[in-house]
Amino acid sequence: MEIKGKIINFLGDSITEGIGLDNVKDCYDRVLQRKCEPKEIRNYSISGSRLAHQSKPSTKAHYDLCFCGRAFYMDRNADIIVVYGGVNDYIHGDAPIGTREDKTPSTFYGALDFLINFLKENFDAEIVFMTPAHCRYRDIIDYEPSHRPMKREDAMPLYRYSEIIKEKAAEYNIAVADLFDELGIDPNNEADCEKYMVDGLHFNPLGHEKIADLLIKTIESI
Repeated sequence: MEIKGKIINFLGDSITEGIGLDNVKDCYDRVLQRKCEPKEIRNYSISGSRLAHQSKPSTKAHYDLCFCGRAFYMDRNADIIVVYGGVNDYIHGDAPIGTREDKTPSTFYGALDFLINFLKENFDAEIVFMTPAHCRYRDIIDYEPSHRPMKREDAMPLYRYSEIIKEKAAEYNIAVADLFDELGIDPNNEADCEKYMVDGLHFNPLGHEKIADLLIKTIESI
């Protein structure tokens, strides 16, 4: 799919919001804009937010503005919708994982199903998901379940959240930019962390450029 001349909605969290960058012009959506010349990009991202609904209120209220609810407020005339989330569900989300049959935002599986169906029913747009990338953030090591106090017993390592996103996307024939397996950045490797990241979770300009390149490749392959 050609990107030039298209309108793109971005629905994401702190990475898509550009947290950690000195200049938001270095965020991957702006990098894509410079490289591919879409007609317009719109960023609907909120730092700390999750795909799934939070059952107990967070200390920061904006964390609880989940993707499923915010999708209602996106402009409808997009040609492409990019959804990049899941890492906050992994780190501090209290929604259970759920099952493939779930249809509501109260579980991680259900949030994906709800969001995909809402986007397909309300937008005449190509939908693209991005998986979480590797992270090593404060007390969080991504090959282990998060041990934050709000996490449930079914909490999983980050790769499982990534796999569930790919599983649900495949069910609906939606393209996925697989940052976990294909981005080539792992902050558990000190050299990678120093070169591409700010804090083991958020990316510097070089990291955002790599995200943009993988996203561009994914969209152009549709």
